[in-house]
Amino acid sequence: MPALKENASQLNSQAIELASKGDFKEAIACFKKALIMERENYLLWFNLGVTYRDSGDLVMAKEAMEKALSIEDEDEEVIETLALIDYNLGLVQEALKRCAEGLSANSSNAHLWNTLGVIYFNCEEYSLAQEAFEKAVTINPYYYDALFNLRDTYMETGNQAGYLMCINQMKNIKDNGQINA
Repeated sequence: MPALKENASQLNSQAIELASKGDFKEAIACFKKALIMERENYLLWFNLGVTYRDSGDLVMAKEAMEKALSIEDEDEEVIETLALIDYNLGLVQEALKRCAEGLSANSSNAHLWNTLGVIYFNCEEYSLAQEAFEKAVTINPYYYDALFNLRDTYMETGNQAGYLMCINQMKNIKDNGQINA
């Protein structure tokens, strides 16, 4: 029986499996091999970027994500991931700009609002963080992470009523098994 010829899709799946087990070096090698076959496949670049990020190499993660974005400039998950990488590299203004660009394309992306809020919160811009988290929760009232972040923001700003409201909503979500990421 002849050996099956590898293709980019198989290599992508194999790389994801390797990365999930923490074997980042082998996963990266698989992604690079797949990219030789399909150089303009933004999903391969995205997955390579995520793997670099997870392995701790934020510089290479940024390069791969920027390549993914250059191929598919409207993918909101790529934009959000790149914003977080930029933030973790200390490029706060670039991260904020990426969030703003993503939100100008789709103002109903709760994940981007939450990411924007996280950046503002970590910069101690609590009123801007609160606004961003409130938008995320307005878009998706079951977005547990955004509620968690909003709760912490209310605590920082002394908004006791908002703090308690978030705790109650989070409890209801957990009790009803409705947690959405």
